[in-house]
Amino acid sequence: MKPIFIQLQCVPGKAYEVADAIYKTELVSELYSTSGEYDLLLKAYVEDEQDIGRFVNEHIACLPGIVRSLTTMTFKAF
Repeated sequence: MKPIFIQLQCVPGKAYEVADAIYKTELVSELYSTSGEYDLLLKAYVEDEQDIGRFVNEHIACLPGIVRSLTTMTFKAF
């Protein structure tokens, strides 16, 4: 399993609804509200052979209230 981080920009006023919808998927290990250009930051674990783009598009970015996503893949934990 490898961790990925996804930042989400939400429709104004919808961040809490988006966060609730994300938690209902049971696919993320951590979820935070953030300041700045993005409203939410989440950490998810995907299988090594899993297509990350497909995972994000089919399980996260498609949720109502999300305007934009930014995915960061990780390589090594220190």
